[in-house]
Amino acid sequence: MSEHDLLPPDQRLDIELVRSLLTTQVFGQELHYVVQTSSTMDDARRLAEEGAAHGAVVVADEQLAGRGTKGRIWVSPPGQSIHTTLIVRPSIEELKRLSIISPVATTDAVRVTSPLEPTIKWPNDIQMGQRKMGGILIEADWSKGEPSYALVGIGLNVNFDPAPWATQIDRPATSLMIELGERQQREPVFAALLNAFEQRYLQAGDAKLHDTWISRLDTLNRDVTVTLTGGEAIDGRAVGVDDAGALIVETANGSRQSFIAGEVTLREATDPR
Repeated sequence: MSEHDLLPPDQRLDIELVRSLLTTQVFGQELHYVVQTSSTMDDARRLAEEGAAHGAVVVADEQLAGRGTKGRIWVSPPGQSIHTTLIVRPSIEELKRLSIISPVATTDAVRVTSPLEPTIKWPNDIQMGQRKMGGILIEADWSKGEPSYALVGIGLNVNFDPAPWATQIDRPATSLMIELGERQQREPVFAALLNAFEQRYLQAGDAKLHDTWISRLDTLNRDVTVTLTGGEAIDGRAVGVDDAGALIVETANGSRQSFIAGEVTLREATDPR
């Protein structure tokens, strides 16, 4: 099957329109678009290994093997959502803050292109109410104790209908189309995402970025279960976050522990899963 058989042209992302809406100096200026791929993360890793510049972006209309955290499947049917990976060449301090920059920028994109005000479920879910609208996956490659590059994978449901995929989705899902009652143009949302990411990346370490992130977190002051990679489960209440994005959990005995996103799986006590 040729690329031209994959998706009708009128359903594909209009990359020239995206470029016309960009206000960035770096992110998205090198923009790689494919109709169908296994995973934009895999494509971006190959490009990064080949020397792609900081700010290069891969975007696809469809992923055949999209993935989220912990190896979960990310459902990516053709022409319905934003499936993208950003190549970042950060300092160690910038790398630490990607888990703050990325969800804030993604919620920014929705907020500037619609009346919706999505929140963040720590560390990497974008949601409306308790329904998941998007997700973020961050992976880094290191060399001699320094990050050589990081990949920021972002999936955002635009015209996605979760009903046919219910058995493959691990929690209730939603999309811009569902929340607004009609199909939405993907190009302005994608351009807004890249514009916001660059703006927020330049704010790394600023109190304004941290405060915005905290104001959009929907996890604070909730009972949670933190499951460590080794399987140990810790129950407590999410009482805060630190400057590097770690979640602070207070247990029943009053002790407090901090957890970084890569260490844990988080489930809120109110989750229907």
